[in-house]
Amino acid sequence: MRKSIIAFAAAGAAAITFGTLHAQGGPPTPPPPPSHDAAKVTGGTYKADPFHSQVMYSYGHLGFTTNMGLLSGANGTLTLDPKAPNNAKLSIDVPVNTIHTTIAKLDEELVSPMFFDAAKFPNAHFESTSVTANGNSATINGDLTIHGVTKPATINATFVAVGSSMMTKKEYISFNGTAKIKRSEFGVGMGVPMVGDDVNLTITAAFEKQ
Repeated sequence: MRKSIIAFAAAGAAAITFGTLHAQGGPPTPPPPPSHDAAKVTGGTYKADPFHSQVMYSYGHLGFTTNMGLLSGANGTLTLDPKAPNNAKLSIDVPVNTIHTTIAKLDEELVSPMFFDAAKFPNAHFESTSVTANGNSATINGDLTIHGVTKPATINATFVAVGSSMMTKKEYISFNGTAKIKRSEFGVGMGVPMVGDDVNLTITAAFEKQ
């Protein structure tokens, strides 16, 4: 008897759900899949998506391992014109206190005055100074500020996709990027040379048109 009641209730719930969707014209139609054709980018000003933009960093440790960490929560803007890609402008902040290494004690040390001093210098900031585009790739030169120190840096970026945001229906674009810096140049060189000075950055970035 109990099984019959449960089955009856489930069937009723399904019928109600179907009826509601039918009355509303059915479930919302998902947007078409993203395109990998950069020619479909319309251009304008785009805002970084903090939930889907990340920076992974890696460095050598004592000659044995390559250790890694992750930062997220990027905010800032990308302005571009597909007809003049070299005029693109990028301005991005990444909160230092989002650093994550999977080792809680190390995370605490990295955001402390021992290293990045996130309370005093909350963001890593990149401001482009020039862009050289070549098809779906671009060399982005700019100024990188970490720990209150500004040095030139270069991001090698590659276009990934353009499409419509499922949530807002606005144009949505994404890129991958790589860069290399020396951490000692930014005043966070503790442990060099036993702990690597060269830091490789791997970037995934998404932007929504404003």
